[in-house]
Amino acid sequence: MYKTIVRPLLFKFYAEDVHSFVRICLRWFFYLPGAHWLAKQIFVINDTRLEREVFGLKFSNPVGIAAGFDKNANMFNELSELGFGHIEIGTVTPKAQAGNPKPRLFRLPKDKALINRMGFNNDGISAAVENLKKRKTKAVIGANLGKNTLTPNEKALDDYVAVFDGLYDYADYFVVNVSCPNISDLHELQDQEYLEAILDAVMTKNRAKPKMKPVLLKVSPDLNLRQLDEVISVVYKTGIHGLIATNTSIRRDGLKTDKEQLQKIANGGLSGKPIGDKSTQIIKYLNEKSNGEIPIIAVGGIFTAEDALEKLYAGASLVQVYTGFIYEGPFLAKRINKALLASMDIA
Repeated sequence: MYKTIVRPLLFKFYAEDVHSFVRICLRWFFYLPGAHWLAKQIFVINDTRLEREVFGLKFSNPVGIAAGFDKNANMFNELSELGFGHIEIGTVTPKAQAGNPKPRLFRLPKDKALINRMGFNNDGISAAVENLKKRKTKAVIGANLGKNTLTPNEKALDDYVAVFDGLYDYADYFVVNVSCPNISDLHELQDQEYLEAILDAVMTKNRAKPKMKPVLLKVSPDLNLRQLDEVISVVYKTGIHGLIATNTSIRRDGLKTDKEQLQKIANGGLSGKPIGDKSTQIIKYLNEKSNGEIPIIAVGGIFTAEDALEKLYAGASLVQVYTGFIYEGPFLAKRINKALLASMDIA
């Protein structure tokens, strides 16, 4: 029903407006008597075989929601009721910022993809904290950390440390995001010198806490092999706990969408099916080069249970969905978890 009725209707409206509408609908649905019980019956698979322990955290299942879907921690409780084992909020910056001008989120149905140039639009640390204080779910909550657009790169590490410090008491793991293509000059922070300085600063603050929490780095799908080798080196040098592969891409290779439409959309990060294979290749490379020592969360082009299993077989410990969730609907986590259980039975 989602693909034949709901999705075609939603896709008639501007993507960002639909996102806000879905958030409101989720919130109101769970106000209804019996909604929590019903959601558990429909969406959730409880099976201890799905549990994962990754970088010291226990996940009820390996399927999560990627950063960008719940920027301000408005939906994480509700999303967990749809069967997700973890939800990554953000990207959160120290101060609230409006992001890039609208329109800034575009669907590419022919490619099962999205292009976004949101620009880290969010309500800042304080708003995220107030929302996270309302946490009811036992699902793992991650926080994606960014810098304010107006913060020069020379002072970027101050922003990342500030967000980490502000959200430390409320999130279970943290992700340093320097690979989003929608912030001016952010790509410079992927250079090894900048990157090590930022991660060292965050980890110094982390080690000063009563208990260290996992810190991960999100990498771009557009990195070459030399840069991926540098990423592995940075992980070992800084002592961070894992990687997320991958972010969105600036490339437009092999898309079915009309070139004229792509030119109208212009710049932005591409997500969805077109980056699925590249994401898998990067996961496999990082896993093999690190001898499986670095935990990896996979994201990019996961639309089916088979897509998720491919990522796990390539070396990922967990998977995240975003674009696939929009195209495939609210049963995606359940389908992936059922397939994972089936693969265990076959084995």
